[in-house]
Amino acid sequence: MPKNVLTLLSCALASCAGLVLQPHSTAYAQAPAEAPAAISLGDSAAVDETPELWLVELSSPPAADGTPVAAVKNEKAAFRAAARSAGVKFTERYAFDALWNGLSVKIDRTQLSALARIPGVKNIYPVVRFSLDPIISPELPDLLSALAMTGADVAQSQLGYTGAGIKVGIIDTGVDIDHPDLGGPPVPPTTFPTARIIAGWDFVGDAYNADPTSPAYNPIPVPDPNPDDCNGHGTHVAGIVGANGAIKGVAPGVLFGAYRVFGCDGSTDSDIMIAAMERGLADGMQVVNMSIGAPYVWPQYPTAQASDRLVNKGVVVVASIGNNGANGLYAVGAPGIGKKVIGVASFDNTRIMLPFFSASPDGAQIGFTPASGAPPPPTSGTFELARTGTPASTADACAPLPAGSLLGKVALIRRGTCSFYQKAYNAQAAGAVAVILYNNVPGRVSPTVAGSPPITIPVVAISDTEGILLNTLLDAGPVQITWTDQITSFPNLTGNLISSFSSYGLAPDLSLKPDLAAPGGYIWSTYPLEKGGYANLSGTSMAAPHTAGAVALLLQARPHTSPQAVGRILQNSADPKPWWGNPALGFLDNVHRQGAGMLDIDDAILATTRIEPGDIALGESQAGPVTRTLSVENSAPVTVTYDLSFSPALSTGPNTFTPGFLTGFPEVSFSAPSIAVPPSGSASVNVTITANPGLPDRSLYGGYIVLTPQGGGQVYRVPFAGLKGDYQSFTVLTPTPAGFPWLAKLVGTSYVNQPAGGTFSLVGNDVPFFLVHLDHQSSKMRMEVFDATSGKPWHRAFEDHYLPRNSTATSFYALAWDGRTFSGKKVYQVPDGQYVMKLSVLKALGDDNNPAHWETWTSPVITIDRP
Repeated sequence: MPKNVLTLLSCALASCAGLVLQPHSTAYAQAPAEAPAAISLGDSAAVDETPELWLVELSSPPAADGTPVAAVKNEKAAFRAAARSAGVKFTERYAFDALWNGLSVKIDRTQLSALARIPGVKNIYPVVRFSLDPIISPELPDLLSALAMTGADVAQSQLGYTGAGIKVGIIDTGVDIDHPDLGGPPVPPTTFPTARIIAGWDFVGDAYNADPTSPAYNPIPVPDPNPDDCNGHGTHVAGIVGANGAIKGVAPGVLFGAYRVFGCDGSTDSDIMIAAMERGLADGMQVVNMSIGAPYVWPQYPTAQASDRLVNKGVVVVASIGNNGANGLYAVGAPGIGKKVIGVASFDNTRIMLPFFSASPDGAQIGFTPASGAPPPPTSGTFELARTGTPASTADACAPLPAGSLLGKVALIRRGTCSFYQKAYNAQAAGAVAVILYNNVPGRVSPTVAGSPPITIPVVAISDTEGILLNTLLDAGPVQITWTDQITSFPNLTGNLISSFSSYGLAPDLSLKPDLAAPGGYIWSTYPLEKGGYANLSGTSMAAPHTAGAVALLLQARPHTSPQAVGRILQNSADPKPWWGNPALGFLDNVHRQGAGMLDIDDAILATTRIEPGDIALGESQAGPVTRTLSVENSAPVTVTYDLSFSPALSTGPNTFTPGFLTGFPEVSFSAPSIAVPPSGSASVNVTITANPGLPDRSLYGGYIVLTPQGGGQVYRVPFAGLKGDYQSFTVLTPTPAGFPWLAKLVGTSYVNQPAGGTFSLVGNDVPFFLVHLDHQSSKMRMEVFDATSGKPWHRAFEDHYLPRNSTATSFYALAWDGRTFSGKKVYQVPDGQYVMKLSVLKALGDDNNPAHWETWTSPVITIDRP
């Protein structure tokens, strides 16, 4: 396709993880005519994302950056004293000295502005809650296909590397210390530490659950010395890194540190993660894996900062990039977003171990995934199969079916139009004994049929091709299906393609994230013995440990490699993959989705060439073409001449929440067509990249610089990505259907809009709230108070930096004002009277001194009338 052709690529909506593939139009350019008058705290259409836990960063650098520990501790003592003097009440959770200087606190949102005003406070950040990837289903152990995808099998069997003796810290739900594949004894239980799990700590206890929406909410950590896993996620992650038993992980010779930051169920918080990082550093871990992430934040977020400092102290840090693929662009998470962290995206596994039923007359084996919210499928019995539609049906079983039409039969139903629950319920009402849902697009799906009244018959899901096979059999005559208690391996049509859940970048500072990708969809690994010993999980949580294991192999092969060089070596040897939407078209998937591409462990170990930088972040194209210098090092004993070329990747359109997929590739030129690199020497070449002028502004584009050796040999690549146009043209304060920003009162459990102004006593929750939706990450937010009549300024009420965007197009943050302002270190209390609040937001990477880079909103009149 010619480079100047702009093409919009589309795919079936159901295969697009909820993302509408269409040209961008600016949503909510103005507030709707009838915005709601009030929003409930539990409103699902406009979710309040304001946290109650905050990380408070203090002025001095942490001990890892050279500040004496005593000075860092004294700074915290001064902060606590100043808070008491100012009447700011909070509950302190953790204090951090080594990798980040600050504290985490629980504080009422009405006191947030007062917290930010305390002398010595550099910045405040929301404590972000982390949830875990779901279990698909407990199955038999098998990692072989995933290891083959990355070359880990070659690194073990042909190169002879196991990661022997490399210490890998797993910050997660703990690790099952009894599991034989992870070094547990032949006859459990055992005591901690073990022969392979040599260090660790439980920071939270079994009952900890940071999710306030959970009936089991319990935010009180109860630490203990034993990091044994009662959840399963951490054991699964550890098995991918280094199981050595019934299954074999990427690096079966590693030693583990287990740092438990989750209870048996529920979520955890970012402050606990920092505590675990500091412990891993103290325990001498060489690699740390964090299959956890906080989306939408900046590289300045505390867990990312702490991770970067961990790298500076000699530890390679690997982290999942996030499972927010359905939430649009700029959704990559911390700590994976850290500048020195290897942030890992997910590809689907090429094969899946699944239970199956057989179908007559030829006994075809059909693998299935049980639906959540339904009883488990049977393991024996033969039943007649009956279909409710045809392969071309678009609303199969969405309407009630004739009574008794499926009596005693298993219903075959095509996905589409209505919910899985509705289809299953209609089949159940018609007398079906079970339901088989088949996909309407390539690949498999893991459905839920939870609802009321409940589904009381088994429901399973199969692929589109298996659904077509069953329909073909039915065309020829009656079909019987026989349930089995067996499990076997099936091809996965989405194998080697980006997982639907894997988050999109770029980072909000336009740095290139994710860095690379690894298998994360449908991965079988170890699981706590009391939960079956093995399980199948999906998520970028599963991709990160493939990379952490690869790092252990690389460090064994090259023990003196610096932590910062490890990621670049892995990037240079990675293999980009085609677009998930239609691989047959031959387009490479977005660089800001797959990074450098699929991890290639054996090539990284055998590489004799290293290219700096490992990736190119182009920034915004407003200033025109970008020229960067690539430095190529050759450790081979002979001169190697590389021909230079580039491979384009698809762009995404300008809409943050609903990405479109576009061609319109950049133009790339080199200062020389080839480069000769002497033995044990280096050479450099300039590359100039020009964004395609036909791309819509604010599109993200990219590709790969390719170095191909003359005469054959390993090919190396450098990914690049950037933003077409002016980054500061993004609108941040988008009204949404609610018409934000609001001046609001908190009345019971609802925010009530005050478009004509409001009166506030400043007692309890009777304070002005400002409800804002941030459509994009922003560099700074400032709130300034002015006399409503004279316009006299009363200084600033609040200022914060590096704000995340909201997770959806309708969610919001609620900011309170307590009637005080500040200038420097001096705090003022405004007298009773009438005021307006000016809310100003500095766009991402904006110039503080350029008015065009700011967005402002002035509130209705606020009347302060204290009792």
